Amino acid sequence: MSRDLEHADEQTRLLHATFDRRSGPQEPDEDVHSIRSSSHGKYGHQHLFSTYTEKRLPYNGFVTVDLLRDLVKDSSPSSRGHVRKDFRHRLISIFASFQGWMMAALIGGLTACVAFLVDVAEATVSDWKLGYCATNIFSTKENCCINRGVANAEPGESCEQWHMWVSDFWKSYGVFLGFALSFGIISASATTYLTKANLPVAAPRKPKNCPDNLACADKDNVGKTMYLASGSGIPEIKVILSGFAIPHYLDFKVLAVKAFGAVFAVATAHLIGRCVPRFRDNGRKMRELLSAGCSSGLAVAFGAPIGGVLFSYERQEISTHFPRKVLWRAFLSSLVAAMVLRALNPTGTGKLVLFETNYGTSYYPSHYLVFVFLGIVGGLFGGVFCKANFLWSKRFRSQALIKNHPVFEVFFVVFVTVLLQYPNPMTREPGDITLKNILVDCRGLNKSWVCEMESRGGRSSYIGWLAYASLAKLVLTTITFGCKVPSGIIIPALDAGAFFGRLVGQWNTTLSPGIFAMVGAVAFLAGVSRMTISLCVIMFELTGELEYIVPNMIAIIIAKWVSDFIEIQGVYDVAQNVSGLPFFDLDHCMGLVQEQHEQVEILIPPEQTMKEISLDIPKHGMVSRGVLDEKLEQLKCRGLIDGGLVLVQNDMLQGYLSEEELESGLNNMGDACSATSRVRLLGLPEEGDFDLSVFVDRTPLTISAKAPMEYAVEMFGKLGLRYIFVVEESTGKLVGVSSILKWITRKLTRGQVIEKKRLLGWLESLKH
Repeated sequence: MSRDLEHADEQTRLLHATFDRRSGPQEPDEDVHSIRSSSHGKYGHQHLFSTYTEKRLPYNGFVTVDLLRDLVKDSSPSSRGHVRKDFRHRLISIFASFQGWMMAALIGGLTACVAFLVDVAEATVSDWKLGYCATNIFSTKENCCINRGVANAEPGESCEQWHMWVSDFWKSYGVFLGFALSFGIISASATTYLTKANLPVAAPRKPKNCPDNLACADKDNVGKTMYLASGSGIPEIKVILSGFAIPHYLDFKVLAVKAFGAVFAVATAHLIGRCVPRFRDNGRKMRELLSAGCSSGLAVAFGAPIGGVLFSYERQEISTHFPRKVLWRAFLSSLVAAMVLRALNPTGTGKLVLFETNYGTSYYPSHYLVFVFLGIVGGLFGGVFCKANFLWSKRFRSQALIKNHPVFEVFFVVFVTVLLQYPNPMTREPGDITLKNILVDCRGLNKSWVCEMESRGGRSSYIGWLAYASLAKLVLTTITFGCKVPSGIIIPALDAGAFFGRLVGQWNTTLSPGIFAMVGAVAFLAGVSRMTISLCVIMFELTGELEYIVPNMIAIIIAKWVSDFIEIQGVYDVAQNVSGLPFFDLDHCMGLVQEQHEQVEILIPPEQTMKEISLDIPKHGMVSRGVLDEKLEQLKCRGLIDGGLVLVQNDMLQGYLSEEELESGLNNMGDACSATSRVRLLGLPEEGDFDLSVFVDRTPLTISAKAPMEYAVEMFGKLGLRYIFVVEESTGKLVGVSSILKWITRKLTRGQVIEKKRLLGWLESLKH
């Protein structure tokens, strides 16, 4: 088995897309005829095959990370520069303490640069569907026609410098469709062909001592396919921050493809929003920097630095590890990102505010009912959208043609999108331009197409376009979200809500319709994403309207209540479920466990499983190399990436040796250590010993077998553990080891280990 499979982490090379391995999370309930290589004992092969065949563990393609161990490693004197006290090492220590701050600032600056390039390129490419600027082909229509009074006019009108491809409506329709389909194919092809890969899965395989007539493992093991650059990236970041590793997801290649694909994806007129790639480090510190990166990403995508910080802090399911220093670093990262983006000035306004408005009027208590109504409709939109998108993903995208050829799905969705949106003059522009046009205040001298339509006496056709746009956005957003292109959901949800709010505002003449458009936009996004505090601040930063924070708060909280009643999961939770991504939501899991009133021992698996992952160590603390090779082979045949050996003496727990560290240590010994040579696992090494004791975790956390399940869930969620050892209540003897995401326990002769993956698998079963 390749080294990449057994040492999977953020830097692990992925399998080639055509490599034949079994997927973990894709088919969590699939029976796998996995045989343990310990069948050489008194039991016959066929007996073991029929007795110990187990279900495939879900989420096996994802490696768990032990955040508590990473904290201990980071606290060691050598890692913090405290070994010596001379001037040179004091400088090294000071530099080490500032590394996190410097990296946070660097992330903010680089994120702003990427956002600038994407914004400028997207705006230019998007306008090419309509025409080109004669003075500068790389100029947008707005910049080309600036100060000429037609930049916001209905598509088809142009200034002297802006040349339309054709003037006829139907020919223009065809040109628009042709460009959109081309851009969609370019984006989808780059995403699917350049970032398609299989997760590294150590699937159950045939052990060396297994006879040919025994099906010890499936021959056709297929790894889970992921398109790393597709989607918004938020579900994947949630997975990484919750204690899993998705190999190569944070590579520069994914960043480049995501940025390139986003330019053409947004330019298709697809109902997608911006997505900002993140950067990487390693272990616990990497996840702290990712938390800061999330805030800077939102800051530059929507010009909302404070909202970005609150977004990372508010949604603890995105960042389960968010101490105060991470909050401060997130603040710094967003600050630097905002400063750099403002200096680069991609919008040409010199401001961060994307949709600056100045309605100049205030609301009255009588308007609260309208804001509540918008919140209710926004909640209905969000709940229906989440359910509909889940069903669409499970049924339509499971079809063989769509599943095997995702570019065809993008082609189909772009075709339907242009077919429905181009006839409406309000939905031809990209999502951010559309939102800017809908939020406009027409009480001044604004000469936009929206204001001209609202100034007319008969507005039935205009109202029809608003209603048509609201309905079309709901349908198109449902079928678009989840396509294999870089995309987000924020701008499409804001657009849908703005259209509906503007529609409601046509029957209320006491306030500008733009105010209701703004409140409707925030209500629809709250219903889809379940964001609350951060969304309120983001909307203020997007529009600059501090006066309307209270209406936004009303709409947000009502929308969240209604959408939670319809569908408890938000859009990012739905995306995780559809993709089979593991995630440990502490509050949700605790609610499931509290309904069961179970104890930790309920998850103890068959005894044979624990025999294979346990090793009885003699009093002298040494075992032969051959025994370790045999145990390593058994671990590989079990089909786990992040398993390990439980070390015991007289049924008492002595330590834990992970599979990857065991294999690394044995490989480093090479031929110098024969099969009969003894290797030290416990005790102080002596001169000439083959020593692996440095890799052994001698202080693993334990829990009583009679402890309530809530204890285990809380320990895994709050401490970021990878495994817990279970001991007898009265004697303290080991009865198992536990890790939280797959089932929850493995039974050891008199003990068990609960792994994080085992617990998640058991919790998933409680939902059904």
